[in-house]
Amino acid sequence: MPIMEQLHALGGVPAEQSAEPDRKLAIVACMDARMDVYSILGLEAGDAHVIRNAGGVITDDVIRSLVVSQRKLGTRYILLLHHTKCGMAGFDEVKFRAELVKAAGFRPEWSADGFDDVDDDVHQSVARIRANPFIPFKGWIGGFVYDVDTGEVRPAEPR
Repeated sequence: MPIMEQLHALGGVPAEQSAEPDRKLAIVACMDARMDVYSILGLEAGDAHVIRNAGGVITDDVIRSLVVSQRKLGTRYILLLHHTKCGMAGFDEVKFRAELVKAAGFRPEWSADGFDDVDDDVHQSVARIRANPFIPFKGWIGGFVYDVDTGEVRPAEPR
């Protein structure tokens, strides 16, 4: 039996699902293994695009994905989901870069983008998205923090 038929039989892949998310939602989240983004937000496969990286940082590649998501795949809303006890909180960029130079012999062209305060980083991330001229739909950009201890999600606290 072909692999897609096997997956359909297991219920793992909907038969006729569009690449356009049903809820017109794009989510940027941390890659932390403690976060099951779909479960945390009560979503199902097909509801949203989920873009993940270390810290949920708004990098050039995240911007690229959001632009494609909105301009080509119909999303209109952006949700940022950071979390407590993130490995990027308090991250020492200088020390990390020194380690990379020692290991590879040169500096990477990218920054790891650590942060000190999760709520402040959410607000800075929202500001980066709002300032980007390629992202057309900025009417609803929500910033939230997931508590890894309690499982609760709350809006990022005001600056």
